[in-house]
Amino acid sequence: MTASAADGRTALFRRTAGRFPTGVTVVTTVSDGEPYGMTANAFMTVSLDPLLVAVGIGLGARGHDRVLRSGRFAVTVLSDRQTGTARRFADPARPVGAAAFAADDWTAGPATGCPVLPDGVGWFDCSVRDAHPAGDHTLVIGRVEDFGPLTGERPLVFVDGSFTAPDTSFSPSGPPGARIGART
Repeated sequence: MTASAADGRTALFRRTAGRFPTGVTVVTTVSDGEPYGMTANAFMTVSLDPLLVAVGIGLGARGHDRVLRSGRFAVTVLSDRQTGTARRFADPARPVGAAAFAADDWTAGPATGCPVLPDGVGWFDCSVRDAHPAGDHTLVIGRVEDFGPLTGERPLVFVDGSFTAPDTSFSPSGPPGARIGART
């Protein structure tokens, strides 16, 4: 296959996969004493016993080695009011360390100390259980140490290269506004 054909195939794959709506998260860690965050939509729950989640992190992402080196991460599922947050943490030119969090409230996850953004709709505080090479990404499996719902807002959704939200008839289940660190 020529380079041009491969590029075309990659572009078609991205367009096709982009038709699948995903939630939008910010994955955070603390590495070398500094908080770090990145936007990710490759997130899923894996197991109920034990509680496991997975996130796909690109090999070239600045957070890749930070998460693996620290052995811990938190995931905040973003609300539809957090498109700015999603864009900031996806920007390759964003600052690193505490400066990256200047526009967002955050609190330390109770189990790992990794930043959780309380304006999201839910959070998971995790320790790295496994990491599996997966092409140009690493699939990081996290053991969920603590978790909970946050606001009663609608979740942020990404589809066809754009942010959106469920229609206004969507109503989240369960109690909104659970405190971070409160057992659910």
